[in-house]
Amino acid sequence: MTEWFLSLEGTSRGHQVALYLTILAAIFHATIGALQKGKHDPWLSRGAIDICYGVMAAPIAFFIVPWPSAEMWPILIIALLIHSVYKVLQGWTYSRGAYTVVYPVVRGTTPLFTIIGSYFVFGEILTPIQWAGVLFLVSGIISLALFNLNTIVLDRHKLASALVLAVTTGVFVAAYTTYDAYGIRAAINPFTFIFWLFMIDGFFIPTVAFFRWRSMDIKPDLQGLFGRGFFGAIIAFFSFGSIMMATRLDNVGEIAVVRETSVIFAALIGSLFLNERVGSKRLILIVMIAFGAVVTKIGG
Repeated sequence: MTEWFLSLEGTSRGHQVALYLTILAAIFHATIGALQKGKHDPWLSRGAIDICYGVMAAPIAFFIVPWPSAEMWPILIIALLIHSVYKVLQGWTYSRGAYTVVYPVVRGTTPLFTIIGSYFVFGEILTPIQWAGVLFLVSGIISLALFNLNTIVLDRHKLASALVLAVTTGVFVAAYTTYDAYGIRAAINPFTFIFWLFMIDGFFIPTVAFFRWRSMDIKPDLQGLFGRGFFGAIIAFFSFGSIMMATRLDNVGEIAVVRETSVIFAALIGSLFLNERVGSKRLILIVMIAFGAVVTKIGG
């Protein structure tokens, strides 16, 4: 598997595989966001997901993939810190705002910050056509958030702080996307970076979630919570694993833009499972977002 994956680097087939991986990541990223925003407290949901994927990744990290080299340990530790801050911000954001409002804001700010980061870290430059696609996509995402903001009736008193948190979360999504791309490219074996990061990343938020759970007057059923966590952990491997592999094969900025089609899938999930109506105007904006992603990808 590793040899086949490495053989794709720098090839047209590798760019194709990166696109497929990114779309897969977009679908699963929207799904894991909905799981965290759904039935249970967002902190508990995230904690259950993280502990499950940390435990799942451990035997693979210890016994199957090569251990990290000495140079990889500082990279893994910094990646862990960035992911931890991102998850804390995400938990606060989902606690204070409606999913269909805050999720598009997070995803709408991410591409611009990632493009800036990929320019400074990897020297990536987009073409004018790609910039037009980026602006089209970001405009669609922000318009979707504003439309949802004007029509939502739940927790309106919390929306201002939720939007600030959503933008800040977007900054850290861009940070981990860019830094993970740096880490997976620095690793001799990309799967070493992926599985060791999953393992060491699987225990911080669960600790926070445990203290939150212990302080609750009415504690949720752990069986249902960990059932959701197990399912979310599987999705997380596909979501974060796919995007990390894609950024080793293709331009980080382009990958970040295409991944933001996750708002399309988030709208569908919100409509089907969270009772958050899509409507014709949202549908038009969703098409606009998809068009911007396509233009960005083919404009290169």
